[in-house]
Amino acid sequence: KVLDASTLSLGTRVKWFAICFIAGVACSILGTALLWLPKGIKLFAVFYTLGNIAALASTCFLMGPLKQLKTMFEPKRLIATVVMLLFLVLTLCAVFWWNKKGLALIFCILQFLAMTWYSLSYIPYARDAVIKCFTSCL
Repeated sequence: KVLDASTLSLGTRVKWFAICFIAGVACSILGTALLWLPKGIKLFAVFYTLGNIAALASTCFLMGPLKQLKTMFEPKRLIATVVMLLFLVLTLCAVFWWNKKGLALIFCILQFLAMTWYSLSYIPYARDAVIKCFTSCL
């Protein structure tokens, strides 16, 4: 029943959305605070990535996991989704397997940008507005 958001009451779905989203933001903030500790880059990368995953998972409670997966891989979001997921994985690889702190930081920045571009795909004309803004600035 949990796999189908329609089986949960609206109140329950909104509560779990809020819990996951707030947990995601808290993890990202905690990761940023831990960045300044010795060997904090590993903690930063892990908590920042977990924060993004929690924020992404939060919307599963609103629309359901199956519907979310379908919308994530629609043609207009496919590239953004793949890039976002790729940087989530690359961030953790850079920290744990390759032991490259600078690369992990770059991947976190790219993770943020990919997540932002993915999120903008849900707002009508938001991507067009961002593109127009950047092209007019240039």
